Amino acid sequence: MRLDRFLSNLPRFSRKDVRLALLAGRVRVDGIVTKDPLHEVRIFSQVMVDDDVLQIGKPARYFMLHKPPGCVSATHDPQHPTVLDLLDEPEKDDLHIAGRLDFNTSGLMLITNDGQWSRRLTQPTTKLPKVYYVETEQVIGEHYVEKFAEGFYFAFEDLTTLPARLILLGSHRARLSIVEGRYHQVKRMFGFFDNKVVALHRESMGPLSLDPELAPGQYRALRADEIELI
Repeated sequence: MRLDRFLSNLPRFSRKDVRLALLAGRVRVDGIVTKDPLHEVRIFSQVMVDDDVLQIGKPARYFMLHKPPGCVSATHDPQHPTVLDLLDEPEKDDLHIAGRLDFNTSGLMLITNDGQWSRRLTQPTTKLPKVYYVETEQVIGEHYVEKFAEGFYFAFEDLTTLPARLILLGSHRARLSIVEGRYHQVKRMFGFFDNKVVALHRESMGPLSLDPELAPGQYRALRADEIELI
């Protein structure tokens, strides 16, 4: 919300009061004086006029989790454990998942209460690469590489996937980088060759890689420098 609207919505301020307070440099957001009426106020922002705290600001939280297979990428599920069940944190209902993984897929999962941050990470326009380690039932041929770079037509969505980079690691192993997150996308891409994916593990999302110190089911808070990467 714009700063001037935030202040105007409070009973104690008229629009004139807001304008004068801003011009006089009496308004601080996160400890910094701002005279800009368009300055964005978020739920995480502390807002003060003079020495009065008008919004204390909610702490923004960011976590990296090593998701194990057999865990649902959801906040609640009546039948299976969820990724949030793995977090020993207060007020978990405020958290959401940035980029889901299938039930049997493992690897990097990012969890936060910052909607803007997670949208920057996952929205298609940013085209941040997501890198997966893949194991398949059948041999992965050299001809796969060109097809992955060309894209696959998905009839259900009536679209062709964006170019993806496939690196062969062995006869049945590969590393795949994609910039989308379509429904069961990786499995459907290999399914074009009637080759079943038997193991799928997300190694990274954009500039953030899974911490090798995290065992399956473990998590940690993101460092400030990691948060700033997004």
